[in-house]
Amino acid sequence: MNEGKLTPDAIRLWVANRFYYQRNIPVKDAAIISNCPIREVRRLWLHRISDHDGTAPGAGGIEAWLRLGEACGLSRESLLDGQRLLPGVRFAVDAYVNFARAKPWPVAVASSLTELFAPDLMAARLAAFEKYYAWVQPRGFDYFRSRVIQAKVDSDEGLKLTLAHCNTPALQEEAVQALSFKCDLLWSMLDAIGVASKS
Repeated sequence: MNEGKLTPDAIRLWVANRFYYQRNIPVKDAAIISNCPIREVRRLWLHRISDHDGTAPGAGGIEAWLRLGEACGLSRESLLDGQRLLPGVRFAVDAYVNFARAKPWPVAVASSLTELFAPDLMAARLAAFEKYYAWVQPRGFDYFRSRVIQAKVDSDEGLKLTLAHCNTPALQEEAVQALSFKCDLLWSMLDAIGVASKS
């Protein structure tokens, strides 16, 4: 993607499938909050839900991703209906939501630390889209622009909470495994999309 080697259909397939991940992020974050007995932590984590769901019509990360889909030539209806959603992507994302529901909240928070790499990844992705995928309407890039900034805030919060509350050897080991699990599921999503884009 960042080398400009994807076809328009491959980009659309990635956008359509990544949307399922995007729309489930607030569900995952609500699961973390529901498991957390500490009011201050819930209050801190709560903005992640409104960041994605928005606080008004037309706002939020999910809405920005829908605009990206439209900018790529996908209809909102096809994204919302999951018309191009691959079974492997659905399985991986659902596993992530279930992980957040089942694990102790500090461990679920630790799984979010892939965000530590997000600001640089988003900046590179934005540059690649602007350089190589000129057929995508620029209004679709709002999500990438916002996440360059927001991901830094989110990753700092997640790291601070992980360091403070994964405070036993057992929890620390679970935190490492949680981050590894998150990396595995992101790879699983990419593998499913990659295979489908070549078929």
